[in-house]
Amino acid sequence: MTYARAERAALGDLLARLGPDAPTLCEGWTTFDLAAHLVLRERRVDAAGGILLKPLAGYTAKVQESLKATHGYAGLVDLLRSGPSGLYRLPGLDRAANTVEFFVHHEDVRRAQRVWEPRELPADLEETFWKQARGGIRLFLRRSPVRVALHRLGGGVAVGGPKDAPQAEVTGTAGELLLFCFGRQSHARVDVTGDDEVVARLMDAPLGA
Repeated sequence: MTYARAERAALGDLLARLGPDAPTLCEGWTTFDLAAHLVLRERRVDAAGGILLKPLAGYTAKVQESLKATHGYAGLVDLLRSGPSGLYRLPGLDRAANTVEFFVHHEDVRRAQRVWEPRELPADLEETFWKQARGGIRLFLRRSPVRVALHRLGGGVAVGGPKDAPQAEVTGTAGELLLFCFGRQSHARVDVTGDDEVVARLMDAPLGA
């Protein structure tokens, strides 16, 4: 089983256990909203553009609510668990597009609960996440007001953000650094150092793809 499928299955199990009203780290979203988002992303390509493009966000939100009304929470979780659909069935695309997606959203649900601990991830998955963080750092930090140096525990440094801005140092495992770069700063288990004002600005910045 690929890591994308493993994360999908684990997230599906967690969603089923928590029910539709549990909190997530996605601002304003319950588990019901997150389940609808994930189904929309794979099964309603016509509406997926609004996930990234604000002018299309209204239509995306309308379709997301329609999916909730049509399928209900249990139905959406079942659709999510059923595996990749549409374009995501193409060889390699599920792994490429969904490994990070499902990891991040799995942690969005896990870390929004009262009690949680970070998971110890396999070495090859950590390597995958470091490649994603390092390769996407310019995109992830494009709205950062400060320069950021990511220090991977065990080796590796990546730097992004505005070149002439003051710099903060962020240290952690690859998975935690990736979560930080995806805008989950306050829930990523990392060590952030630098001038207090610089760190505060970074922690409040709208990071992510």
